[in-house]
Amino acid sequence: MVAYYKMKVDDLDIFHREAGSKDSPALVLLHGFPASSHMFRNLMPALADQFYLIAPDYPGFGNSAMPSVDEFEYSFDHLAEVVDKFLQAKGLEKFSLYLFDYGAPIGFRLAHKHPEKIESLIIQNGNAYDEGLREFWDPLKAFWQDRSPANEAALRKFLTPEATKWQYTNGVRHPEAISPDGWNMDAFFLNRPGNDRIQLELFYSYGTNPPLYPQWQAYFREYQPATLIVWGKNDAIFPAEGAHPYRRDLKDVDFNLLDTGHFALEDHCREIAGHIRGFFARRAMATTEAGKAEAR
Repeated sequence: MVAYYKMKVDDLDIFHREAGSKDSPALVLLHGFPASSHMFRNLMPALADQFYLIAPDYPGFGNSAMPSVDEFEYSFDHLAEVVDKFLQAKGLEKFSLYLFDYGAPIGFRLAHKHPEKIESLIIQNGNAYDEGLREFWDPLKAFWQDRSPANEAALRKFLTPEATKWQYTNGVRHPEAISPDGWNMDAFFLNRPGNDRIQLELFYSYGTNPPLYPQWQAYFREYQPATLIVWGKNDAIFPAEGAHPYRRDLKDVDFNLLDTGHFALEDHCREIAGHIRGFFARRAMATTEAGKAEAR
């Protein structure tokens, strides 16, 4: 069963989904743009027998509170701070992170701040390397350099229903197999009055992430979190060029490129769930073997 809750964090209602037993290993699922925890609607019941799963909606997304840009600072630093407080309020001391799109810079901030809490990483089309920011990002890079009306206007096309549908269907082998529920729900939330200003603030704030890449890469090298990569290789937003560099800095990487696009869970959920189960089974086996070796 998946349950649905709201919790107060800094006087904000933070909506979240939960599934599984609290006695099971915790897996925190962090969504991307323009989605919400709804993107994990199929993955959570598929894993609930083995994990305690928590998927929050960030402020301004999904069913969480949406204060205006005049009332709330929409930056990746601030979203990470809210998610950090949310997880502390949930009492999570150890957990793994599933990072997708916007969830990557939020999650990597958490991992860098609390390395002792992170048991492993699951990365689905979430960037931490310059190689992953290709032509798609040119108008955003221009916006980071000059927040002019012209550069802002060029980004508003990403807020249209057509662009949202494109994110779900581009690079997918069988677009007819992708349910419209995902992009229709995202478009509904994007179309709320004032949400365009929120998303533009975050488009601008994304420019704070690339300067942190060296810091996150240093975290990988020092702490070596076991990492599962399940990456839609046909993604035009975060292409496969951004997946390969993780193997430069991480020694324990289960690396998988999937023949799909950006929202890989829409048509590869069963496969991704299988990779997650296999990844944790191998980690458990390695821990057992290491314990036996130490005992000898």
